[in-house]
Amino acid sequence: MANVLQIMPYLEGEEMIFIQGIIKDMNDNQASLFANVYSSRRRDPTMILLTACVGFLGVSGIHRFLLGHIGMGILYLLTAGLCLIGTIVDLVNYKKLTFEYNQKGAQEVVIMTRGSEQ
Repeated sequence: MANVLQIMPYLEGEEMIFIQGIIKDMNDNQASLFANVYSSRRRDPTMILLTACVGFLGVSGIHRFLLGHIGMGILYLLTAGLCLIGTIVDLVNYKKLTFEYNQKGAQEVVIMTRGSEQ
């Protein structure tokens, strides 16, 4: 059984608990492979916060593009972050937005790594 803190010490809170649940049944090699692939796809909440703050400088929606929300990113660009209200809401919810993106990415990586075992 792999320990999430040993392979990915940068994880915090909900994300750490979620990833620990995913890797609990993996051996060390599988957990290491998962960690390598997941780390390359993972978005850092601080980066999402910083790119959301850029919305106040006139370029709204960059954080939405980073999270794969292309439609919302375009909408934010065209409406100045929905008149800055959407940008403010995203600043409050940046951890939740990032966790949802990372959660989906982790599930994709699990499917991919299990497929490579066969």
